Amino acid sequence: MSDVPLPLDQSALRIQELAYGLKVRDVMTRKIFAVTRTCTMRDVQTIMKNNGISGVPVVDDAHVVGIISMNDIMNAFVNGHMDDGVARHMVTDVQTLSDEVPLTFAMSAFSKYSFRRFPVVNQKNELVGIITPRNINLALIRELSRQLDELEDNSGHPEQGGSKPVFHQIYRLTRYDFEHAGRASAELKKQLKARGIPPKVIRRAAIASYELEINVVAHSHGGTFAVLVDDERVRITANDFGPGIPDVDAAMTEGFSTANDWIRSQGFGAGMGLPNAKRVSDEFEIQSGIEMGTMVKAIVYLKQGEQR
Repeated sequence: MSDVPLPLDQSALRIQELAYGLKVRDVMTRKIFAVTRTCTMRDVQTIMKNNGISGVPVVDDAHVVGIISMNDIMNAFVNGHMDDGVARHMVTDVQTLSDEVPLTFAMSAFSKYSFRRFPVVNQKNELVGIITPRNINLALIRELSRQLDELEDNSGHPEQGGSKPVFHQIYRLTRYDFEHAGRASAELKKQLKARGIPPKVIRRAAIASYELEINVVAHSHGGTFAVLVDDERVRITANDFGPGIPDVDAAMTEGFSTANDWIRSQGFGAGMGLPNAKRVSDEFEIQSGIEMGTMVKAIVYLKQGEQR
């Protein structure tokens, strides 16, 4: 609690903030060029050439069973295997992303892996899209433009001074419910904007809230999430139902993660959630015990926080 906070990289925080309101399905390319196992490498080469793409998923009854990249095509060409079926050359250990997870998962996945694209699947594990770094960049630009337009529209309606009503809301969070994950953070951001709070402070509060909210959804058995806003501070309290953190000090170290295989497969589990929340908070407290769950409280001051 007595640690002196490090200076914050506002550009990095801005990128995080832009991404927090988006899901993978909001960003992915829905027009998919896919092939079946019986197609030849020459067929795939033609599809890539005609559509200007460098990777094609292989599907079986809409389920992803492999992927062919430009490198696979080049190897087949050099070795005279262009008339082979794709099943002989495709990569079968395919990393996919769920369409309902936050965009930040995809951003983490691209940082973690060297892949240039990820197939996106729905709850039935059916292929519904493709996401690339270009998709993410374009989405962030669109979101920034939208927020700037919103800011310009609201610039002629300054908030009146004086005390504002206290906002206090408690949310129930369900394990792996990424469909609704982020709603508390979105509501907090809306409340702070309505109060005329400086953007830098809103950004920090929104990031702390989002990181803690996602942490409960992704790593616990579910829990409650309370947000309180008054004239002086934002107080965020996350309580989960377990399993608890064996080593809290280790959990607060960047890169440390207890994420299970499924969460890691979705590009999450980089071990940055709790450290990131602490980094943007003015006060941060965590208590945890095995089988007892974890309580995290973060406070962002609305006035002095503007100086960070």
